[in-house]
Amino acid sequence: MAGDYDFDDDDHKDSAVGSRRKEFDCPGCNANNPVDDGFGDGDELRCNYCGCEYKVTVNAEGRMKFKEI
Repeated sequence: MAGDYDFDDDDHKDSAVGSRRKEFDCPGCNANNPVDDGFGDGDELRCNYCGCEYKVTVNAEGRMKFKEI
């Protein structure tokens, strides 16, 4: 079952480089995942621990939303 997850990045502003973020907490298992190249709106991510894959969307306020794919 695919799920939509909202992530409030107020606590993670220091991990952002421009509009690209350098890490995320997996909505499925809460593991912290560093991303060397960074990621932003429209990118697909895979959790390095549980293997779940997510598509990322970022709204105008900078909130990330993860949709399981």
